[in-house]
Amino acid sequence: MPHPTRLAALLLVTCLSVFGHEDHPPGEEMADAATAWLQSLDGTQRQAAVYPLADEERENWHFVPKARNGVPLKEMTPAQRKLARDLIAAGLSQRGLLTTDAIIALEDVLFAMEGTARRDRGLYHFTIFGAPDRLGTWGWRIEGHHLSVNFLIVEGTRISATPMFFGSNPAEVRIAHAHKGRRALAAEEDLGRALMLSFNPEQRSTALISTRAPADIITGNDRQALLAAPSGLSYAQMNHAQQAQLRALTEVYAGRLRAELAAAELQKIADRGWNKVHFAWAGGLERGDAHYYRIHSPDFVIEYDNTQNGANHIHTTWRDFRGDFGRDLLKEHHLESHAQDKAKH
Repeated sequence: MPHPTRLAALLLVTCLSVFGHEDHPPGEEMADAATAWLQSLDGTQRQAAVYPLADEERENWHFVPKARNGVPLKEMTPAQRKLARDLIAAGLSQRGLLTTDAIIALEDVLFAMEGTARRDRGLYHFTIFGAPDRLGTWGWRIEGHHLSVNFLIVEGTRISATPMFFGSNPAEVRIAHAHKGRRALAAEEDLGRALMLSFNPEQRSTALISTRAPADIITGNDRQALLAAPSGLSYAQMNHAQQAQLRALTEVYAGRLRAELAAAELQKIADRGWNKVHFAWAGGLERGDAHYYRIHSPDFVIEYDNTQNGANHIHTTWRDFRGDFGRDLLKEHHLESHAQDKAKH
């Protein structure tokens, strides 16, 4: 279990990432940043970057090293890469942006370990869906190995940010390297284990769904996330301190987003009831043991898995059962537009 000082520091980082200040509405900032990036591209790049909003490519997501569509960092000029990073910064918090940087930097570590061409920090692709507009409906994505960030903006104000995948390979850099000792997803691991270790024997027995962790996150890269009813220990079965720890752990994931979006996600959970949320654990409890946990309600699931490469390879994801890729927001948008058209006639 993390030292109390370490745990307090992690909780402080979480709070700062969620309650930070942004100057302009997120829809406006993302539209402006996307427009600036698109305007910097040449014709060939722009053709590769832009897809219609309704194109199936928008739901073609993954988190393994594979060929992708869009414009990769390696094919951008330094100025274009800066504008692309501004787009990430428009959607994520400072901590989320720095974590993105850390995940991308791990490609250098993997190249040092493996020497294969697929380990390349330039293979992170940016894609725009539709036309960026401060008042419009459009989307954007950055995706590469261990990173998939998917945004849909409806009428400039309603925003979906799932599925969102952050991974770390290695979870801790242990080879002789400039990044030795770095842990890109330390809070996700440490706070999850600390919560499980805080439970009394009866609570722990309920939370433990298997002594063996699954080989990967269960929802995978399915376009529609499906998972059985929540299992494990419910929020209502935890004491006040444990409930605070579960909220803090959830805030780690929400806090990857800029403050307004993180607060909106957490408010949705509160509105639907924290008592509907369960925490489930599988695998060992010692650091170095293969392990898995999830935070699960009827509305969403956060999954964490660390089993590969000697339990030094983390996958994490946030899925919304109704709202991935903004499906719920688009449905509302289409219904409202249809109603307005009927009213005109």
